[in-house]
Amino acid sequence: MSARTWTLDVGGIAREELVRQLDAAGIRRNPYAEVLLADPVFDTRSAETVDIVERSVADLGLADGGTLAQVHAAAETNGLALCPPDTAPYLRLVRLDQEIAPDSIPSTGRAPTASLQVATPALRADHDYPKGFYLRVIDGEPWLRGFRCDDEYVAGPGERLAFRVPGCLNARTG
Repeated sequence: MSARTWTLDVGGIAREELVRQLDAAGIRRNPYAEVLLADPVFDTRSAETVDIVERSVADLGLADGGTLAQVHAAAETNGLALCPPDTAPYLRLVRLDQEIAPDSIPSTGRAPTASLQVATPALRADHDYPKGFYLRVIDGEPWLRGFRCDDEYVAGPGERLAFRVPGCLNARTG
């Protein structure tokens, strides 16, 4: 399978403006996404350009799946890195062409069908605090959804994640 890649600017937009852009694009959010968007990591910072690549857990060499820690370690072994913590809303804004999920069933204990998790460091060690975001299109509507899981959660081999391709680390000026 050919790799899907994107280059995008992350940061540089005030939280309120970022939320306005999400709303203007018709991007729906769940309550966990709202909690994450309220986190101080979304305070305005300098923009940086990042290269993002999509990989399945199996693509990373984990044929039977793995915990998020194992998935992140496998990504590093494959020359990939975690995305900046505030990447997901920016990726959602440029990924409006994502395939539509074949169902609208919210899932518990597994990744939803046709979702793309944005691999980032957890913002807090608390398992009740959302762990991160995933992108999904449900009934033709793009979603930015937050999710929770504990350290025992095992990502299946078919789960897809977005990682940073190291090397594009310059902050934007201007």
